[in-house]
Amino acid sequence: MTTLRSESLDAGPAQAGPRVGVLALQGDFREHARVLASLGATVSLVRRPAELDEVDGLVIPGGESSVMDKLARAYGLQHPLRDAIAAGLPVYGTCAGLIMLADTLRDAIAGQESLGGLDVVVRRNAFGSQNQSFETDLEVPALGDAPVHAVFIRGPVVESVGPDATPLASLADGRVVAVEQGNLLGTSFHPEITGEHRFHEYFLGKVRARAGRTAA
Repeated sequence: MTTLRSESLDAGPAQAGPRVGVLALQGDFREHARVLASLGATVSLVRRPAELDEVDGLVIPGGESSVMDKLARAYGLQHPLRDAIAAGLPVYGTCAGLIMLADTLRDAIAGQESLGGLDVVVRRNAFGSQNQSFETDLEVPALGDAPVHAVFIRGPVVESVGPDATPLASLADGRVVAVEQGNLLGTSFHPEITGEHRFHEYFLGKVRARAGRTAA
């Protein structure tokens, strides 16, 4: 198995923003890291349990959820991630990250597990193959009046939302594609690749709020 190296992607020595990790086992973690750094966060790539202990929030990127699951277990991260989520760590999952955060999965491969935390049922690859990717504008009242331009690449869909979770955005046909629950946030789409930073800003608000409570 290839050895993974830790990297720090903070914005420089004067940086004083929240400490946010990006799970860097597989997927488009560098795109998230760039967005977070541009918004003032001190960003690190998380591949080991000790690195998870050093952050105030975590992003789980898009990619292949079944591969992320296998690598999380192989590198001893699955249980520390579950414990951190249960303890209230703010976590934002996009696409595969949403799958990883769902309590219940549909169309998972044999043996695939999620981390859980979001009281939702998520169907993997709900929009078909990669050549069926699409873009659309979404109304997201929590982020203001301007619509969010969203890119879906083999994205999952939230098939049902439990009483503990709250839908944030839906397609025109009513299918839920963004959801939150306390410190957890999940989207079926990829704001990190469109220049749309409002979901990351919304997530950083959760990180700062929890960091402030912890410090107090």
